[in-house]
Amino acid sequence: MTEEKKEKKQETAKPESKDFKKLFESEKKRSEDYLTRLQYLQADYENIKKRFDRETEQTRLYCNERIITQLLDVVDELELALKAAKSAEIPPKSLIDGVEMTLKKLLKVLEQEGVSQMGSTLGKVFDPSYHDAIAAECREDIKECTVIEEVRKCYLMRNKVLRPAIVRVVKPSK
Repeated sequence: MTEEKKEKKQETAKPESKDFKKLFESEKKRSEDYLTRLQYLQADYENIKKRFDRETEQTRLYCNERIITQLLDVVDELELALKAAKSAEIPPKSLIDGVEMTLKKLLKVLEQEGVSQMGSTLGKVFDPSYHDAIAAECREDIKECTVIEEVRKCYLMRNKVLRPAIVRVVKPSK
């Protein structure tokens, strides 16, 4: 009988070790699945953190865009005042000097905030990302829409168009 008991123990031991192996394998797969999920969550977290940092930086760089756009109207008016004063019969020297100094200081402040004027666009091809056309003339001697007058200057803020130039263009007649 002792041999029979030993055989039964061995038979019962074998299925138990198989169960443990199956259980071990299933737990191993489960832990690998959890590890994979954790790695994806960590990657998602890092991506969200990077995106948040980028958006925060963009907000910091362009948070004053609205007030700067309003200040550009003041720049335009100061330039008009200078133009009018200089075209007067007897230009008031002290007034012109004062307006010029104010304009220079305002442009310096805007420059410190990353604002710059786009160079003159006269004679260049019309580009809708930098220009708003208010009038167009037709001519046969040209092939492309060309800027012939700049009514208002274009301003950029860190290479982003803050305010497009208002221009008159010449376009080819068909």
